Amino acid sequence: MGEIVMAAKITHVPTIWMSHTIEKYHGLRDSALAGYASLQKLARSAGVETFLIFDTHWLVNQGFHMNGKPRHEGNFTSHELPHMLNNMVYGYDGDPDLADLIAAEVIAAGGRAIAHKGNELGVEYGTLVPMYFINQDAYANVASVAVNQFASIDESRQWGAAVARAIKKSDRRVAVLASGSLSHSFWPNHLSVDGVNQVNGEFNRQMDLHVLKMWQAGQWDEFLDMLPEYAVKCEGEGAMNDTAMLFGALGWKDYEGRPTIHTPYFGSSGTGQVNVSFSV
Repeated sequence: MGEIVMAAKITHVPTIWMSHTIEKYHGLRDSALAGYASLQKLARSAGVETFLIFDTHWLVNQGFHMNGKPRHEGNFTSHELPHMLNNMVYGYDGDPDLADLIAAEVIAAGGRAIAHKGNELGVEYGTLVPMYFINQDAYANVASVAVNQFASIDESRQWGAAVARAIKKSDRRVAVLASGSLSHSFWPNHLSVDGVNQVNGEFNRQMDLHVLKMWQAGQWDEFLDMLPEYAVKCEGEGAMNDTAMLFGALGWKDYEGRPTIHTPYFGSSGTGQVNVSFSV
């Protein structure tokens, strides 16, 4: 029987790649890189065999989609921020069997789901940035899950629960990662360079910090009750449906675990970022 052996909410901001590759920006995201190193250590100790990533940069408009290709490889440059994130060479084995199990479970629950296997489907940087550092040496398989930007929080909760049921039917030790920001309000273009290390708006910053305090206090019921409104008022990335799928997979209001902050909260180009794992 398979199991979820690791769960986390993670950052994927392109400034991490800048910090790693561009001399001028070395050190800019040391805290995020240290958090990735800590998450890699956690994953290895947990015996993770597959990283299942809810990727807010793979946004879809209808249904539930998975990248179930047997192999992901290429050289990635972001079409959004090509000056920040370019020339990232990657290569990971996929997990088509797990993708099929998850798609079948979502369909059995009344959803519309496809596990894509075609070579034409690439991988987005919500998967590639964290995998470059957390999955160094490609020791685990990778499967990306799209985030439906028009799904409700409750629909994503149900999909997350279906993911957990499918994992139990597999023989995999799986890490589920919600790859996306907390608040997600970019700076206007003319302020974007100066705001590279800041959150756009004190309301968003305070809300993000309050949410982290709620997590540390184990206030899961209260957080999940406010999640739909939080997603709207703080312009959550992918409508925060990655977070809804993560907590759906963890049992939603039945979850009783505790968080570990691997990267303290930081601002990046207006958005609020963090690396946090959740005990399973």
